[in-house]
Amino acid sequence: MQTSRIHQSGTIRLDAPIDKVFPLFGPIREKDWAHGWDPQVIYPKDTLVEKQMVFCTRGGLHGSTETYTWVVVNYEPNRSTIEYMVTASERLWFITVSCNPAGANTMATVTYSYTGLTEEGNRKNEVAIKDMFASNLKDWEAAINHYLKTGTQLH
Repeated sequence: MQTSRIHQSGTIRLDAPIDKVFPLFGPIREKDWAHGWDPQVIYPKDTLVEKQMVFCTRGGLHGSTETYTWVVVNYEPNRSTIEYMVTASERLWFITVSCNPAGANTMATVTYSYTGLTEEGNRKNEVAIKDMFASNLKDWEAAINHYLKTGTQLH
């Protein structure tokens, strides 16, 4: 079996200062702007985000009902960086979000690193990264900026 790892990054411009933007990348606050995002917190249940927080989501490729387990592996609010590890049956991936001030705005760089654990996992990762970056995260940019402007989700 040949495993593989693929990476891709994108940077988006968000129309608010970093102190308003960075919290939106935590698992609970993402519900404010990300339509359909519904994490089920496993531990701890009484916080918005912390290192080693564990939660699950359902979904996946093309209507799959696969369960993904997420762990916050790095959380550095003083550096405006958060990293997740996500596991599924045949693959795992890391997602890193780093925010930097850009005047009155924020530049957020999002990096996905997928590792296939099987040939099928490799195939799923290829599809997932193409789907995730189909618009080079401009869909994230539009959704977050809409939320920042209106306080509501973009549907």
